[in-house]
Amino acid sequence: MTGSGPEEAVAEAFEEQRGRLVAVAYRMLGSRADAEDAVQEAWLRLARQDAATIDSLAGWLTTVVGRVCIDVLRSRTARPEASYDDRLPELIVTQDGGATPEDDALLAESVGLAMLVVLDTLRPAERLAFVLHDMFAVPFEEIGQIIGRSTDAAKMLASRARRKVQDTPRPTDERQQQRAVVHAFLSAARSGDFEGLLRVLDPDVTWRTHTERGMVVRLGATEVAARIQHAVHVKATARPVLVNGAPGIMAWDANGKPVGVMACTVVDGRIVEILSVTDPERLASMDLPGGAD
Repeated sequence: MTGSGPEEAVAEAFEEQRGRLVAVAYRMLGSRADAEDAVQEAWLRLARQDAATIDSLAGWLTTVVGRVCIDVLRSRTARPEASYDDRLPELIVTQDGGATPEDDALLAESVGLAMLVVLDTLRPAERLAFVLHDMFAVPFEEIGQIIGRSTDAAKMLASRARRKVQDTPRPTDERQQQRAVVHAFLSAARSGDFEGLLRVLDPDVTWRTHTERGMVVRLGATEVAARIQHAVHVKATARPVLVNGAPGIMAWDANGKPVGVMACTVVDGRIVEILSVTDPERLASMDLPGGAD
């Protein structure tokens, strides 16, 4: 058996970095597919580069992936139709209480929905500085080189982003409390209990639904509860699931076909935000558990 040549050695070194690079890109872009594309672009650039000129492969790849992600984020900003309201954060749905090792691996790579929403409010340079420094401990000096700013400027960007993240209501860490709130919400929804729905909904709750016709937004506990109460006659089976590792709800029709996914953000014992998907095309593109018990 012959030894590995320089090209094989570079490929092996890249594969060792791939998992970390995908994680960086995913937290930057909020999409596993986009993250994979960014890392693939880094590989293509590496293939055209003389590896002997690279002092630190990990640093070089992080820089390339960071710059690719910045370009993607800026292109989204330049296209109004690509705003957060129209884009669906990646949702990983798994059975609640029956996680397999494969499920655990997926959830370990996912980012909580609330954090994805917060990150999406940051400017591209702020998001990169915050993600690289606070999540991956990349020095500010390197971050400054990636975004073409000074080290101090990179620190300021990360600090500004950190304040925005800290000022945003964060979901409670107690999984059992989250689960209890979502279960109470589901129970009230099944029976059309208007008062029960109001007890678990924050007065200023926001409900965004990705439908076949586009995004529908409902604001306030009264409007949300009234809409859910109105839908009590819909023939569907709904059960608790995990959405990005947090308690959520999924519904199937009589044939076991998915008809809806609902992600709930719980803060201080009440649901403050709901993101749901009923668009058949979007549902078909997601890897969803079946409806059979």
